[in-house]
Amino acid sequence: MHGHVARKRFGQNFLADPHYTARIVDAVDPQPGENVVEIGPGLAAITGGLIERAGHVTAIEIDRDLAARLREQFAPEQLTLHVADALEFDFASLPADLRIVGNLPYNISSPILFHCLDHIDAIRDMHFMLQKEVVERMAAAPGSKVYGRLSVMLQLVCRVEPLLRVPAGAFRPPPKVESAVVRLTPRPESERASADARLVADIVRAAFGQRRKTLSNALSGVADAEEIARAGVDPRTRAEQLPPSAFVALANVVQARRQTVG
Repeated sequence: MHGHVARKRFGQNFLADPHYTARIVDAVDPQPGENVVEIGPGLAAITGGLIERAGHVTAIEIDRDLAARLREQFAPEQLTLHVADALEFDFASLPADLRIVGNLPYNISSPILFHCLDHIDAIRDMHFMLQKEVVERMAAAPGSKVYGRLSVMLQLVCRVEPLLRVPAGAFRPPPKVESAVVRLTPRPESERASADARLVADIVRAAFGQRRKTLSNALSGVADAEEIARAGVDPRTRAEQLPPSAFVALANVVQARRQTVG
């Protein structure tokens, strides 16, 4: 731990096993000159390997004590450091074609994922270490017990590829759960949903907010049974049975009706 006490308020669990550090860097496979951005470098377990291959890394670290250590450890030409909250960081302020890497705190992993989606046009790919159950939800297929809002919203925008599991014993202090590394690759614009993104998000949130109910009940006030059927969806089905594309179809039907009424 090199004298640093992990801080619970930042959700700090530091990767300490060099075997898994090497496997993660290999999975990212950064090349010289690429725009590599690391969220939460912490004690720099991954940072050094990224810098060795890419030559330079931009890092976002909220902990000022860790930021001071990073500045001592790496020269400015190796590491550009932003002492900031990743949830508030404007990734659009960086050069485009970003390759984002991070061991994300479990307590704010989903908000960070959605924040990155807001900047998706500037991102080439993302490699994140998260709680294993979160990765399973991200990659889940329709019909799975863990398929939900996170699955749909990510899969509409990205290809989701689980890469490897990381045991609790690889961290200091060890968390109470296992972790996993996942790769998110933004879909080409031609493959992304052609619908109002905010409306899609609202429909997905409503549908999974009452996932035990049929869509006609869960979407009451948003879309009636006739509109749901017009989108090619059986109103008697539940949200967990629908592929991501079905939510786009629902949003397009609702949007058409609103434009007609307007």
